[in-house]
Formats: sequence, structure tokens, C-alpha cells
Amino acid sequence: MSERLSVFKTYKLFVGGKFPRSESGRVYEVTDSKGKWLANAPLSSRKDARDAVVAARKATGGWAGATAYNRGQILYRVAEMLEGRRDQFVAEVADAEGLSKSKAAAQVDAAIDRWVWYAGWTDKIAQIVGGANPVAGPYLNLSTPEPTGVVAVVAPQESSFLGLVSVIAPVIAVGNTVVVIASEKAPLPALSLGEVLATSDVPGGVVNILSGKTAEISPSLAAHQDVNAIDLAGADAELSKALQIAAADNLKRVLRPQAVDWSADPGTDRMTAFLETKTVWHPTGSLGAGGSAY
Repeated sequence: MSERLSVFKTYKLFVGGKFPRSESGRVYEVTDSKGKWLANAPLSSRKDARDAVVAARKATGGWAGATAYNRGQILYRVAEMLEGRRDQFVAEVADAEGLSKSKAAAQVDAAIDRWVWYAGWTDKIAQIVGGANPVAGPYLNLSTPEPTGVVAVVAPQESSFLGLVSVIAPVIAVGNTVVVIASEKAPLPALSLGEVLATSDVPGGVVNILSGKTAEISPSLAAHQDVNAIDLAGADAELSKALQIAAADNLKRVLRPQAVDWSADPGTDRMTAFLETKTVWHPTGSLGAGGSAY
């Protein structure tokens, strides 16, 4: 029996629910921690970034308008699919981060658990950050959270999968859409995540994943007039400063980079960072001489 030829995987971008190659036609070599070649990944261009924003904007209405329960079910489905492809992600994370199989497995398990955790928050976060407000007058005053819109994310550079999940899941859990730039040196787990999202009932355009040079792609997103917020988790100090200046042009909400232990228990901060508060006033009426009101 003759030996089979190796079938190398072709990694592509994930934009608008589809898998395009970079419009530039460029790729770059991805290697493991020992310099061994793993794959060629798409080298995204500024045009790819703009296309991703268009896809994200198109998806905002349907995703934000979905019920919180429905979003939670969809996020849970992502966790189910990740569980089914666990071995693949363990191998990719081990190669990407130079970890043993057991340590990579712990990272992947934590990422899957994190999807489940955020899935459970979709219909609860409004109870934490919203509510009725006391007012002096015959009024009813209610504050409710609403998604910010299109969020650009510079994914963590060192934590190729757990860190990636930790910055994507909270953004979409509360109804935003996202354009994420994967870790430049270890993009393969992120690109494989796109394949999972495409088969997990996540509407096209809710999550868009780009790979390539972070310093080349991110300025276009930071300056884009149709991007409402940006998370600089994976930006270094110099790039972060430049992106904050670019983001100021249309008053984007900016989540600045900070030291984070991605393996620590997550909080609600990354959800509330990309929520707006809508306050509604409604008059009440008197129900008689007793002064009670409804």
C-alpha cells in the first residue's frame, strides 16, 4: 500500500459567515515555538478590515434584537461544538503556545467552560446593570442596558485561545457584533474557531476573524467611523497609544490594555464595558385623595 500524500489545511478568514481569502492574496508563515512550519495564514489587508466592519454592521440589528435567551442558547451551542472538536484545539494550542498536551488541554477546557459561563449571563446581565431609579416626582424611571454596536478587538498575543474566547464571548453575549484581529504569531486556533462559529447557529457577521499583522490592520479599525468601540487587549504600549488617538476621532469607547490572568475566573467587566444605558421616563397618575399613584 503506497503512502498517502499529506493533506495540509488551508486556513481562511472568517467574515460575514463565509471563509474568504485575503483580498490582497497574501499569506504569511505560522511556526510553532521551535520554529517549525505549521501553516500559511491569510495576511489581512485594510480592505479586509473594512469588509469585516460592513458584515458586522449588517448583523447588528438582528443580533441585538434577538432575545437574551436565544443568544444564550447560541453561545451554548458554540461550547457544544468546541467540546466535539476538543482534540483539534488541544493540538493547535499546544503548537501555538509551546505547551504540553496536558497544559494545552487545560487551556481548551477552560475556554469551553468560559463559553458556557457567558452563555448563562445573556439573560441576567440586565438585572445587574439595569433597574428602576428613585425620582422626586410623579414619574417612573427605568434604566436598561443596550449593546454598543460594532466592537473591534485586538486579541491577546500570548493566549491564543483562552484569551481569545475571553475577549470575544462577553462582547457578543450582550448583543454586540465583533471584528477581531487574531494573535499575530499564533492565529490558527482563532481561524479554526471561525469554522466552529459557522456551524453553531451564530448569524453571519456577528463574529468576524482576521489574521495578519496587528499593527497593519488595527489602525483602520480604530479610525473607522462605523466602529463603535475597541478593545485593545492585545496591543502593546506604543500601538495602544496610536489606536487610542485614532479612536478619538469618532469618540469610540476604548477598553485599554491591562495585565490580565486569562486563567482567572472572569467577571462582568468585559460585558459592561460594551453596554450603553437607556433611561426611560414615564409619568404616573394620581389615584385619588390618598395621593397614591400608579
